[in-house]
Amino acid sequence: MKLKTLLMGAIACTAMAPVAMAERGSDGEVKIIYWQAPSILNPYLSSGTKDIESASLVIEPLGRYDQNGDLVPFLAEEIPTVENGGVSADLTSITWKLKSGLVWSDGSPVTSADVKFTADYCMHPEGGCAQGAKFDGVTSVDVVDDLTVKVTFNQPKPNPYGPFMGGQSPIIQAAQFADCLGARAPECTDANFGPIGTGPFVVTDFRPNDVIQMEANQNYRDPAKPAFATLTFKGGGDATAAGRAVMETGEYDYAWNMQLAPDVLAKMAEGGKGVPIAAFGTLVERLEMNMTDPSPDLPEGERATVAHPHPFLSNVRVRKALSMAIDRELLVEVGYGQAGRPTCNLVPAPALYASDNTDCLTQDIAGANALLDEAGWVDSDGDGVRDKDGVKLSILYQTSTNAVRQDFQALIKQWWSEIGVETELRNLDASVFFGGDPGSPDTFQKFYADVEMYANNFDGTDPQAYLAAYRCGNEPKPDSQWQGENINRFCDPAYDALIDELARTGSLEQRGELAKKMNDMLTKDTYTIVPLVDRGRVSAHSTTLGGVILNTWDSELWNVADWYRIK
Repeated sequence: MKLKTLLMGAIACTAMAPVAMAERGSDGEVKIIYWQAPSILNPYLSSGTKDIESASLVIEPLGRYDQNGDLVPFLAEEIPTVENGGVSADLTSITWKLKSGLVWSDGSPVTSADVKFTADYCMHPEGGCAQGAKFDGVTSVDVVDDLTVKVTFNQPKPNPYGPFMGGQSPIIQAAQFADCLGARAPECTDANFGPIGTGPFVVTDFRPNDVIQMEANQNYRDPAKPAFATLTFKGGGDATAAGRAVMETGEYDYAWNMQLAPDVLAKMAEGGKGVPIAAFGTLVERLEMNMTDPSPDLPEGERATVAHPHPFLSNVRVRKALSMAIDRELLVEVGYGQAGRPTCNLVPAPALYASDNTDCLTQDIAGANALLDEAGWVDSDGDGVRDKDGVKLSILYQTSTNAVRQDFQALIKQWWSEIGVETELRNLDASVFFGGDPGSPDTFQKFYADVEMYANNFDGTDPQAYLAAYRCGNEPKPDSQWQGENINRFCDPAYDALIDELARTGSLEQRGELAKKMNDMLTKDTYTIVPLVDRGRVSAHSTTLGGVILNTWDSELWNVADWYRIK
């Protein structure tokens, strides 16, 4: 049975399920499995999806994006707009009003001081914030009264919904994190592992890179929710085991990110215990080219920093040749089937922001070889590896441990060998690779490799904050505790100027053109990012779990408060 047919059946099954909501905690336990295990429950100290989404069960933003990408209020009374007076007419400020009566899970009131503190926490000059681009252009966050906070920008912001919108920018409790500002942020283990929140669940036990135990938040704002008394969030293993645990054995209720070959996924679904669900959004599997030198010969603190340019990836012709050698159609066929499509874009959707760039879709081994010849890279000693000025084209290529990703690595290594590039493959446990531990040499932020592969996306349908991540100075570095979103250390003042122009441009058509231009600068102009596959998000849930609505624009667990057991 084809994946598309399975997914249509899954949608139909969900739609026909009876909608029933009992009293809080009446449905017992719900069990979630993410084969990439959470290592922290603070999205401001990790940009790993598994950390952001597990935290979203506990801490929440003022507003979220629903399954259609529309803005919906969560902790806020309403979404501020120019029409309702929440956004100033000159677009230089946005004023949020909290719902009245909100309390933290410890029973204390949620106030605008907590919102302001959250901004101060992420924007602290001595710290490193994994979601710093959300606050790009913010000059101040001011408390108006106990339930009202005003965010002011350095210029008109047609899209003022960066701070406090979506699962990547939740509100944290000022009292709990008061002593965790700046460089001290990573040291606050109790707060980072067990944040006090407003979400439907509270943490009772957190074992990093393993399992999280939660129970219903007795102070949750809806007295009938959540339906489940307890929640087990299991991390680790692999996508195959996670898929089987839901669709074949029924041991778990929800499995995230079924990054599996299409035939494997279809076979699992025949088990009858669960169904796969899928939707396309903005999730792109890509290669990041390190613009800095990760050599272990450099002193610690100088590796992979802008002080040392990469010895050969600094050359655009080398990066372009590496991209030209890749057969993206075959990658899709091998790894994703109908749940993937080849892409040359970092921002593949919505259509308004998607560039018509298709240059990379045709593999060109001969052209890649010719380009390297022109650039002076030749195999001078006959060992099959090109070199120039004593430097060999020898690449350390890393990613997380996953069957599809290892298949991709093997194929790309072969293609690169055909253009005279030597490749060493490294795969790392996903919990470590996507973790935020500043002491680990193996995180994707630290980037102690030449090339790395992963996928991520952005909250909502507007890519402004996502593209702003590549601003000069926003790279992970020692004095930011290796936090930062500019993973490949790209820096171009012309690109920074476009960030600022996009931030002040109101016309949707013009915003689309600017975003396309920025996308093309990162991809087809400089090849610092080499997109591979526009991935549909594929997960799975038990046939007895109701209320699930797959959301590609926010955390997949965005509406967990509405989940229930089908009787």
